[in-house]
Amino acid sequence: MDYKKAGVDIEAGYRSVELMKEHIAKTMRPEVLGGIGGFSGAFSMNAFKDMDEPTLVSGTDGVGTKLKLAFIMDRHDTVGIDCVAMCVNDIACAGGEPLFFLDYIACGKNYPEKIAAIVSGVAEGCRQSGAALIGGETAEMPGFYPEDEYDLAGFAVGIVDKKDMITGAELKAGDTLIGIASSGVHSNGFSLVRKVFEMTAESLGTYYEELGTTLGDALIRPTKIYVKALRSVKEAGVRIHACSHITGGGFYENVPRMLTDNTHAVIRKDSYPVPPIFGLLARTGGIEEKMMYNTYNMGLGMILAVSVDDADKTMEALKAAGETAYVVGQIEEGEKGVTLC
Repeated sequence: MDYKKAGVDIEAGYRSVELMKEHIAKTMRPEVLGGIGGFSGAFSMNAFKDMDEPTLVSGTDGVGTKLKLAFIMDRHDTVGIDCVAMCVNDIACAGGEPLFFLDYIACGKNYPEKIAAIVSGVAEGCRQSGAALIGGETAEMPGFYPEDEYDLAGFAVGIVDKKDMITGAELKAGDTLIGIASSGVHSNGFSLVRKVFEMTAESLGTYYEELGTTLGDALIRPTKIYVKALRSVKEAGVRIHACSHITGGGFYENVPRMLTDNTHAVIRKDSYPVPPIFGLLARTGGIEEKMMYNTYNMGLGMILAVSVDDADKTMEALKAAGETAYVVGQIEEGEKGVTLC
């Protein structure tokens, strides 16, 4: 008896690392110290020593049951983008710049090419956000996961000068709410998605005219990363008063998280187009509108609050960053919460 006969292939692990290296190399930043494959990742803070009060911000998350689509479709090169996005978007919400990322893959059997495909997506997410992929772990766990399945999670660290943090403290009645378009369902609510649509290769491969693509392609589309968009707004000289990443819990849970006491967000549902995937999901599943807005991003992945005087400048900065954005509402005095009208 040996480890390989017990279900863990050490040689496959070595090959996975070799296949990953070309993807990881594309994410490097000058602050990264050491090479790939050490016991830990090292990152110099020397470039940030001139900040008045350098403050670390962090985020951790996974992809959730969206991974089931990747298994069925045998598409593993985009879920890593989702994993990075869920972490770095939260960091960006605080005004932070993501510095580095670490991933964790647990699988039933290590197929090196599949692991490398997953990591290629992680590396692409890091490239989009400017973070370095400085470490990770691939755990082969036979008998714990089915051989053709895996889980994927990650952890990111960023930095912000404390005076530049987005805390909501400056939020006031009259502020304008600006929503940045999502790429689709992103990485939340897939337990409900999987109840509504049949999770088979045939179903996911069905083309829908209203989607302009197959159901599977529409659903697996990776989460949009907003780091560069928010940086563009900051570089335009706009002070973001508050920011909300619209993830699990949709509008009703996430928008209040950006508010302070005695401020109320009013969002006009007709101020932007809702992507057709949400209409198809609601009709097919018989899901009430409020539940849709309480579960999904409904086409807005990030919502910013800025002074009304900065609204036009913010819209211009987001357009320059390649984003589609909409003025979707305003902040009013009242009980902390959100009204969709």
